[in-house]
Amino acid sequence: MKRYWLSAALAVLLLGGSQGFAAEKTRTPVFGALEAMTPEAVQAKAQAWLKEVGNTDAASQERFGAIWAQKERTVLDRLVDTFALGDAEAAKLMAEARDPATPAPDAGFVPPLFKNDKSPLFFRANLGMGYARALANRRVHEEALSVMKLFRAEQTIDPSTFLFFKAVSEHSLLNRKDATTTISRLLDDAIAIAPERYKTVSALMLLDMQTWKDKDLASVGRKMSNVERRLEIARGGPETQKLQKEIVLRLDELIKELENKQKPPPPGSGDGECPNGGSCPNGGQPGSGSGPPKANGKGSPATESGIVPAGGPGTIDPTQFKKTVENWVSMPARERAQALQALTQGMSQRHREAVEAYFRNLNDVVRRP
Repeated sequence: MKRYWLSAALAVLLLGGSQGFAAEKTRTPVFGALEAMTPEAVQAKAQAWLKEVGNTDAASQERFGAIWAQKERTVLDRLVDTFALGDAEAAKLMAEARDPATPAPDAGFVPPLFKNDKSPLFFRANLGMGYARALANRRVHEEALSVMKLFRAEQTIDPSTFLFFKAVSEHSLLNRKDATTTISRLLDDAIAIAPERYKTVSALMLLDMQTWKDKDLASVGRKMSNVERRLEIARGGPETQKLQKEIVLRLDELIKELENKQKPPPPGSGDGECPNGGSCPNGGQPGSGSGPPKANGKGSPATESGIVPAGGPGTIDPTQFKKTVENWVSMPARERAQALQALTQGMSQRHREAVEAYFRNLNDVVRRP
């Protein structure tokens, strides 16, 4: 089922939601699909590196064999452990990055090891990817990105992992433009090698960012989550305090906006009495004017009655979307119709048709033997 709902998310994004990204999307030029090294090739290269750094003794080679015999672990984990076996500084960095009890690195700190051009690029780029992934898993996204910016996906054994964790950190730090670019490359150039979970989460991040607005209440919530994350990793310094002040100021602005909407209009504004103390034409109520009634019969624009213009936004709630797809097979026909109506409420006709078309195709897939 996962591959079908992933294709749906991408279809909705491309057919209905791409307008939200068009102005800011800067895509990396495509020169060809990215490829991952085979486990056998990585193991051979790791063994050659270990010998180059002088670990040719029997004990080291035995430990190397034990590392690569752990087939249940990822190739990246085994490669990083090989680097730790042959380099004491690499071992220390990875132990600190992986240990949740160890304090996060100082803000802005990038270990000199990753900048040392005298070390092989194979060693620096892949150790950097493993180090950044460990930090990202601990939500230390700033330093994870700082390390990843030193390298390119093509320089690693697994470009999809590099791009995915880079996108996760960019999304978590609310860098919408950078995250969109990184995810686009993952889904364009690395889609053949990326695990299904990477593609699924990446599509969800794109759908999530499609709904972002700069100064609405949801944006305040995202900033609050970022502050909470920073406090969890003991980053309560000036940057966190700055974010907290921005949150308080924006909340004050939102409260004032709501209060102003609830205030009665001043005299002569058209909502309390007619201008210049005169009588309202045709015996109408103050502010009603002499023109014909509005389309919805309530004196408000047609859009306020729930009618969405044909060019309306194609936004979709990713959580609701995922839940609907996951439960689609077991849902009775009546519940399916209700769920689909709730999912597409407020969409333009074009976007609604794109979503409905997907679920029709999903019905065909489910009925297939």
